[in-house]
Amino acid sequence: MEILGIDVGGSGIKGAIVDTQKGELITERHRIVTPQPATPEAVIDVIVQIVKHFDWHGPIGCGFPAAVVDEVVKTASNIDNTWIGVNASAQIEEATGCPTHLVNDVDAAAFAELNFGAGSGVNGTVFMAAFGTGIGTAIFRNGQLIPNTELGHIILNEVNAESYAANSARERENLSWEVWGKRVNEYLQRIEELFYPDLIIIGGGVSKNFDEFKEYLELEAKVVPAASRNHAGIIGAALSTLNK
Repeated sequence: MEILGIDVGGSGIKGAIVDTQKGELITERHRIVTPQPATPEAVIDVIVQIVKHFDWHGPIGCGFPAAVVDEVVKTASNIDNTWIGVNASAQIEEATGCPTHLVNDVDAAAFAELNFGAGSGVNGTVFMAAFGTGIGTAIFRNGQLIPNTELGHIILNEVNAESYAANSARERENLSWEVWGKRVNEYLQRIEELFYPDLIIIGGGVSKNFDEFKEYLELEAKVVPAASRNHAGIIGAALSTLNK
């Protein structure tokens, strides 16, 4: 089945048509810069542009940088606060005419990795962390998702972990891969103390740079980059429509 997957991020909104049987993009990814401020009206306008780009008239799966409960946005760490309480699926459906399912963006990426990527066939506890504008997280136990974990917001060295170890912190502070990798290691060590995962998957745009910082990760769990790299969110958003 072909579904349009859309991944709404703090810096970019990306979409592609996905073959959900194979877990693959069947078109080139189309990316538009996330508008600032990222209000519902502005973000939905970009989503409409992506739908028109693909001349799409079918179902949409949308990964969103927030906790999502019954299609309603509950948090807004890297989008405008006016999203909180909005039934985003209903708004997107009204604007595009396409049936839409909303899911937390890293939960979506983890769906892709559990079904087709680095977590395929793995039992036990799988933790995924996507390092981008913020730190998004997902946890699966024996293939079952615990939705809407917001573990990028734990306190690390007396600050929000996102402000310390997200990829945006590396860029903002012009950190070397070594310095930033050690920060990531501190964060993941704290996660290990809390959850003892069997596998940790690194997602987000920096997954393609995994070789640059993997030597600074000293963890008990196996740590691997997302097999789908930065496409995982798009693929998983599409897959999520099959499980709603």
